[in-house]
Amino acid sequence: MQFGVFTVGDLTPDPNTGKPVTENQRIKSMVRVALKAEELGFDVVAFGEHHNPPFVPSSPTTMLAYVAAQTKRIILSTSTTLITTNDPVKIAEDYAMLQHLADGRVDLMMGRGNTGPVYPWFGKDIRDAVALTFENYDLLRRLWREDVVDWSGKFRTPLQSFTSTPRPLDGVPPFVWHGSIRTPEIAEQAAYYGDGFFHNNIFWPPHHTKRLIELYRQRFEHYGHGKADQAIVGLGGQTFIRKNSQDAINEYRPYFNHSPIYGGGPSLEEMMAQTPLAVGSPQQVIDRTMKFREDFGDYQRQLINVDGNGIPLKIVLEQMDLLGEEVIPVLRKEMDARRPAHVPDAPTHESLRAKKLAAATDSQAPMEAAE
Repeated sequence: MQFGVFTVGDLTPDPNTGKPVTENQRIKSMVRVALKAEELGFDVVAFGEHHNPPFVPSSPTTMLAYVAAQTKRIILSTSTTLITTNDPVKIAEDYAMLQHLADGRVDLMMGRGNTGPVYPWFGKDIRDAVALTFENYDLLRRLWREDVVDWSGKFRTPLQSFTSTPRPLDGVPPFVWHGSIRTPEIAEQAAYYGDGFFHNNIFWPPHHTKRLIELYRQRFEHYGHGKADQAIVGLGGQTFIRKNSQDAINEYRPYFNHSPIYGGGPSLEEMMAQTPLAVGSPQQVIDRTMKFREDFGDYQRQLINVDGNGIPLKIVLEQMDLLGEEVIPVLRKEMDARRPAHVPDAPTHESLRAKKLAAATDSQAPMEAAE
């Protein structure tokens, strides 16, 4: 089971001081979160992609390459790569380049984004969002798996005898998670290709998340990639932890109330009761996260949002210490102990490379026997 942190990179003033944060400060704080995740032994760190205020991470590959140069072990991911408004040729090239720089420690989560105005900024129409997702991702897969591509489609100019460079490291494309919080077509797409399905369920009640994950699992089995419970599932989450649960609630409340995401909606207590938002003691966060397994089955990746909403970096790092020392070790032990042997781990570059080498060996064996 992989555990990690993700950030969306919002620019939100600290509600306790009213002091704004600059873009430079926010970008540097995101890097510090990534380095802290490596220090604490987390498995993954993921950055979002946004092109509108009040967010700063418009270039996740730049951020991830910078982090790659300062880390050795942690998997570098995205919590959204916009498959709709980015050119799939550029995605293919950028993430293959990042693969080489990071020695394979790269995967990415495809998403459509949730901000309508972004589409015309990049010459696209939001009404084509799902169709763009299907066409662009189909091309991206071909660019990573075929050395020479001839292609034509609806949304970009044709390609003739095109080779994307650099080629994926070891001939193994980055593993892809398809991220969605409400669209069954994306669960179907993930299942069709045998890719991962990531539901960032931080805003949704369990019955909504369960429907999409069950659809993905059923279709994963339908397409012959394995049993339904072997499908590759990732989940989001958000926590705020203190040793005493009431201290956590009291301290987090101003950040929640003034959040550009949560503020003005349901109360903190309502969100804690109806969604995966976990504010409390380490044991309460453990219990809430273990409930995910009960609701959705065994899964492979848990990403947790610990920054944003104006929380100062000092407190964010304290939260990560509590996660790394008191929460994740328990979750890892409990999740691994309860997972059946036939349920796979999350794919990594090493496991995908080994699988490719094994397949090549198996394909050569009949030829050698015939000789």
